[in-house]
Amino acid sequence: MRPLGNTLITGGASGLGAAVAKAVRAEGGRPLIIDRDRPSGDLPYAQVDLADREAAESAVARLAATAGGIDAVVNAAGTDACGRLTDVPADDWEQVVRVNLLGTVAVARAALPYLEDSGGTIVNCGSTLGLRALSDATAYCAAKFGVTGFTRALAAETAGRVGVTLLVPGGMDTAFFDGRPEQYRPGPDARLNPPEHVARAVVFALRQPPGCEVRELVVCPSQETSWP
Repeated sequence: MRPLGNTLITGGASGLGAAVAKAVRAEGGRPLIIDRDRPSGDLPYAQVDLADREAAESAVARLAATAGGIDAVVNAAGTDACGRLTDVPADDWEQVVRVNLLGTVAVARAALPYLEDSGGTIVNCGSTLGLRALSDATAYCAAKFGVTGFTRALAAETAGRVGVTLLVPGGMDTAFFDGRPEQYRPGPDARLNPPEHVARAVVFALRQPPGCEVRELVVCPSQETSWP
């Protein structure tokens, strides 16, 4: 099994990202966190809005310099703006694409030289809504369909040099749904995965031996409503 080493995690202060950081640390790796909020504990951390490409690229370089390289990347940061296309303010709609898609691309681009040096792996967090479209989710679907296409193309581009995995998580019990109008929140009977369960799948992908990759990984509750 591949050692985890220095694992850069976006969105690592909460939700899936925090669960991945905890799992990586438990497996002997060193989490490096990029987030708008400070993570708990003493993890190396850069405060960044991933909508700012230059700031994201600079944060990757700083954390790599501090840690002495990067062995893996997990792009877990995400945001959403629910509603009809004509009802969601344009700035809010575009922010979803900037963070979820362009932020993922910026971090991947900046980290690739380090990953090529280490023979590392990158896991990009997609969504079931990156494969199946729903009404009132045009921003999120556009961003996550983009993550799907970007990740598949990146896997082809870096084959044999960097491992690339598309993670497709179903609904998770995190703060991602907080603050939404009631119609855009899971119902009281919704079955959601604990993020810790999904984090274990991420670690599984990261620990594949050289030359073996988990290219795509769907992890969802057994009664997931948006899959297949």
